[in-house]
This record gives sequence, C-alpha cells and structure tokens, in this order.
Amino acid sequence: MNVSLPLVVVLGFFAWGAVKFLGVRLWVVVVITLFGFWLSQTFLAPTIESGTRSGVDIINGSHD
Repeated sequence: MNVSLPLVVVLGFFAWGAVKFLGVRLWVVVVITLFGFWLSQTFLAPTIESGTRSGVDIINGSHD
C-alpha cells in the first residue's frame, strides 16, 4: 500500500512534534522555514534539489 503525502505535510508534522514534545520555540520553526525559502532562491537550489531527490530515491529503493 502506497500513501502519497506532500513533503510540506510531513515537515509540518515534524515541526508540530518538535514544538509539542521537544519544547522547540515556535519562532525557531518560523525562522528555519523562512531561511529555507530564502535558500531556495540562491545558487544552491539545484544542489539542494538533486540531493533531496537522491535521498528520496535511496529511501524508496528506486535508485538506478
């Protein structure tokens, strides 16, 4: 059985868990999120995307 969830939903659950159970402050989650959006507009974006895709392929076991 495959379940397809957007990455944003998965990250949202992790953020909620970190705030709820680990005591991470909400402003830290907001700053990290905003930094991620800023980073996606830099020259590092293609490297981040290819690394993320490779990691997902390895986890899914579908690497070539």
